[in-house]
Amino acid sequence: MRVITSAEIDRVLTFPALIDALSEAFRGDIVTPIRHHHEIERHGADGTLLLMPAWTGPATADGFVGVKIVSVFPDNGAKNLPSVLGTYLLMKGETGEPVAALDGTRLTVWRTAAASALAARFLAREDSSRMVMVGSGALAPFLIRAHMSQRPIREVALWNHHPEKAESVAAELRAQGLPVTAVADLESAVREADLISCATLSTAPIVKGGWLKEGAHLDLVGAFNMKMREADDEALRRSLVYIDTPAAKTEGGDVAVSLHKSAIPEGHIRGTLTDLCKSPPHRGQEAVTVFKSVGAALEDLAAAMLVWRLLAKTS
Repeated sequence: MRVITSAEIDRVLTFPALIDALSEAFRGDIVTPIRHHHEIERHGADGTLLLMPAWTGPATADGFVGVKIVSVFPDNGAKNLPSVLGTYLLMKGETGEPVAALDGTRLTVWRTAAASALAARFLAREDSSRMVMVGSGALAPFLIRAHMSQRPIREVALWNHHPEKAESVAAELRAQGLPVTAVADLESAVREADLISCATLSTAPIVKGGWLKEGAHLDLVGAFNMKMREADDEALRRSLVYIDTPAAKTEGGDVAVSLHKSAIPEGHIRGTLTDLCKSPPHRGQEAVTVFKSVGAALEDLAAAMLVWRLLAKTS
C-alpha cells in the first residue's frame, strides 16, 4: 500500500482538473452512505470524529472503495495545528484491497475548495471580478485559488477577526502572486464584492444579507454544526439557495439552522450540486445566490481516485 503525502497531492492536482472530476462524480454512479458523526467531549471546545465512506457503482470500470477518517478539534489553532485532520484509505473496488493511504487533511482542503468553485461555476456571475475571503485559516488559500480558476477574479479582500492574521496571510499570498489585500472593514468589502467565500468557525452570523449587492454569490463553507453561523437568515431569504447534498438540510450551520427555526421553508432550497451538474439553472444577472457546503464522501473519493490515477501516470 502506498502512502501519498500532501506534497504529492499538491504536485499532481490542479483546480480545473479536480473541479471537472467532481462534476463528473456528481453526475455519475457513486454510493455515499450517511456519514458517522461522533462528538468527543474535551476540556475547552469539544472535538468531532467523522467517518465518511463511499464507493463506485458496480458498472464502473476500475472502481474504488474509500473511507475518510476526520477529526475536528477547534482549539488546535492555539497549538499551531490545523483544526481538521484526517486520513483517506483508498481500496480496489473489486477486491477491497487497500492501495493507498492519502493525507486526508490535504485532500479535504482541495476537494472542499473545488466543490465551492464547482457551485460557483453555475451560480456566480461570469464577470465576477471582486472576491472577499472571510477567514484566513488553512482553507482560505485553496478557496481563493479555486474560485480564481473559474471566474476572472482581479481583487481579493481577506478578512479575519484577528486582523494581524489576515495581514500575515495576505502578505504570504501576495508573495505567491495572488491579488490579495487584508481588510478591516468587512461590511464595505462585502458590499462591493461579486463573490464572498466564508470559511470560519463562527458561532454568530458574520455576513449580513443586507450587505449583499445584486448579482452577488455567497459561498458558505465553515459552519459545520448547528451551533455555528456564517450568514444571517436574511442572506438566505433573499437568495437562490443551493446545497452540496441533502445532508446540509440537517447538518452544519446556516441552512440547517434557518430551516430548524422556520426562518426559511424547505422549498426555498433550489437544489444540490447533483442538480446543478445535471441541469444547470438559468441565473439572472441580478439574482443573489448562496451555496452551503457540509462536505460529501463522494468528493473525497473522486479526489482520491484522481490523485491515484495522476500519480500512476507520473510514476
